[in-house]
Amino acid sequence: MAERNVVRRQEYSSLEKLLFAVRGCRACESQLPLGPRPVLRARESARVLVVSQAPGARVHASGIPWDDPSGARLRTWMGLDADAFYDDSRIAIIPMGYCYPGRGHGGDLPPRRECASLWLDHLLAKLPYVELTLLIGLHAQRHFLGRRRKASLTETVKAWREFAPEYLPLPHPSARNTPWFQRNPWFEGELLPGLRERIDHLQPARERLLEVA
Repeated sequence: MAERNVVRRQEYSSLEKLLFAVRGCRACESQLPLGPRPVLRARESARVLVVSQAPGARVHASGIPWDDPSGARLRTWMGLDADAFYDDSRIAIIPMGYCYPGRGHGGDLPPRRECASLWLDHLLAKLPYVELTLLIGLHAQRHFLGRRRKASLTETVKAWREFAPEYLPLPHPSARNTPWFQRNPWFEGELLPGLRERIDHLQPARERLLEVA
């Protein structure tokens, strides 16, 4: 076992080699309706990490994370334009599941657990400069916050200051959650300004940011 671990460390001696291996992963191939296409991006210098659920069908088709209306809303939340958001030297994007898991009742299926068990710890170890991790949705919050997580997503997000400065829990920016945003005006009035301030602090001045009305 020790010998196998040494080989693994040598094989993934850099983040680039690790990402190449992840993108070639076929562990769940027989369970994926559209086949494997891991979608993630990162560079060692990234200071912000975005962790969400899993790619949707549109992202599977394009291979570009957050390439949908939810991504546009997330960028608005962060106060970033597309160029800044997709600069992987600044923003790493690693969901809990890397491939589209297929449709369930009322939405996409949960992310495959194999992704986190096989790869996530190795990826995080290659991102030493991350200072802020955005935890988007229940799956990310359960994994990263563990027992610190509250009884519901709403309570966890409302307690966002408790997890600072390392983590910031968020709901999914899908239009499906519009009623949630309307019921929780503190999200836009309190949390989003705090998020933008933190993102602004972590981004180089020349590469930031949208003016958010």
